[in-house]
Amino acid sequence: MDYSELARAAAVKVLNYSREPGGWRLCKSTDEVSIYWRPSTEFPGNVYKGEGIVNEAPKHLWEYLKPEPGGLRVTWDKTVKEFEVIEAVTDTISVCRTVTPAAAMKIISPRDFVDVVLVNQYEDGTIASSATNVQHTSCPPQPGYVRGLNHPCGCLCVPVPGDPGKTQLVSVFQTDLSGRLPQSVVDSFFPYSMAQFYSNLIKAVRTQNL
Repeated sequence: MDYSELARAAAVKVLNYSREPGGWRLCKSTDEVSIYWRPSTEFPGNVYKGEGIVNEAPKHLWEYLKPEPGGLRVTWDKTVKEFEVIEAVTDTISVCRTVTPAAAMKIISPRDFVDVVLVNQYEDGTIASSATNVQHTSCPPQPGYVRGLNHPCGCLCVPVPGDPGKTQLVSVFQTDLSGRLPQSVVDSFFPYSMAQFYSNLIKAVRTQNL
């Protein structure tokens, strides 16, 4: 399996999702984020995109989002219980396992995900992480967890022109939670979870001084 090729292909798709203006429908809006959706072309589900402005410079905000073991993200992101690197492919590409807790009043049981993750920076200063599901021989499905599948997804810290102290945070999620879940639960979970993602991140930025 060519992890590098898969990671780079996912990064292209995530960047395209972040920049494509058409075809999206607004499904949830708060003071902190607008969340849009459209049918996914990757699997029989939806792709969701969140867009919000965070009062923090991109490089500083990135510290809260870095996909790394023992990083800040597990301290504020309620959807991430554990994060581990299974294999470091290159300096910027790694195969990782993420564990999520039960959600939606425990209707959604704990999940785990195995993804190849690419971290890169674009010419305009955008810092991004992109991921997609892969298989790895050292990490088969684990007892007590439903193995979910992330299709090309990620987060982008985009500089705001003329205001270096702000970041446009764009998040892309398209996840097959697997298992036998009512579609109504899945459809309501993602917009709510993404809104909480932004709210919890902004609270962390306000209270933790890096």
